[in-house]
Amino acid sequence: MNPTRTELENIGEFGLIDRIRQKTNYQNASTLKGIGDDAAVIETGGEEKLLLSTDMLIEKIHFDLTYVPLKHLGYKAIAVNISDIAAMNGIPQQVTVSLGLSNRFALEAVEELYAGIRAACAQYKVDLVGGDTVSSPTGLVISVSVVGFAKMEQIVYRNSAKMGDIICVTGDLGAAYLGLQILERERQEFLGNPNMKSQLEGKDYLIRRQLKPEARMDIIHELRELGIVPTSMIDISDGLASEIRHLATQSGLGAKIYEEKIPIHRLSYEVATQDFAIQPTTCALNGGEDYELLFTINPNDFEKLKNHDDISFVGYMQEAEKGVILQTRGGNEVPIQAQGWVHFGK
Repeated sequence: MNPTRTELENIGEFGLIDRIRQKTNYQNASTLKGIGDDAAVIETGGEEKLLLSTDMLIEKIHFDLTYVPLKHLGYKAIAVNISDIAAMNGIPQQVTVSLGLSNRFALEAVEELYAGIRAACAQYKVDLVGGDTVSSPTGLVISVSVVGFAKMEQIVYRNSAKMGDIICVTGDLGAAYLGLQILERERQEFLGNPNMKSQLEGKDYLIRRQLKPEARMDIIHELRELGIVPTSMIDISDGLASEIRHLATQSGLGAKIYEEKIPIHRLSYEVATQDFAIQPTTCALNGGEDYELLFTINPNDFEKLKNHDDISFVGYMQEAEKGVILQTRGGNEVPIQAQGWVHFGK
């Protein structure tokens, strides 16, 4: 008799993570926070606690080298990991980088990748302290681990939002997704006609948001200067819809956001509607890879942030039974469904 087989696509990435978390037992008192947030929290015996996070980038899943420069890829690999430490309200200090390399990569290609890695390390003031290099049967695999630090009272989790907290978003959303659509379109048209005229002119901002995202450590430093500790926080890697659902569900609450408050760049509006006939709001909700910060604050802290040029106030946390809701520009209320990138789907 064949054993039961459960396809990973049936439970999805977060279902798999939850399954692993449920069956994981922590044996050390120094493990203060394990699976389930942007980073683990580990006791050091000192005033500051250690934050640890790991991410992988897989060729043909997370990037396509036909249009992603290796230097940009190296930079992005570091930035997206720094973003996890930012989402815990911590300060990153060290990274390790491990590579799986096929024989189609020459030394010069690896050096170009590391040029981007070193540039990001310089930007975020972190030290590259080690890693591993192995052969890969096909393609390129990048695994980055990052170590950061924060005092216990500074650490911010996903599950600690409170009723009535104001929902905040940094920067603008949807641009990285549209940058990807532009690059994919360019690739497809080039394959059909190598003599084609490039359509990238004027799209620099969107392409940069896809190829070279920035972790919002600037906001973390500003919040510290203002004496504000968010009540919950997450970085936007899978789209606003997915991330707001994480904050709400893990905090045992609902949330309401307003469509007209979602920050979308002017160029994102133009390209979404004119080039791809997509609703800009759909790009912001489901696109992902913006690596902006989504966080909640106590209403008493609103006065300190209300004039900030790069923070938008998009809604508030509400009772769990009211659900996670988007109020459209027309005044309709619709449930927010997470429809970003799905791992393990066919």
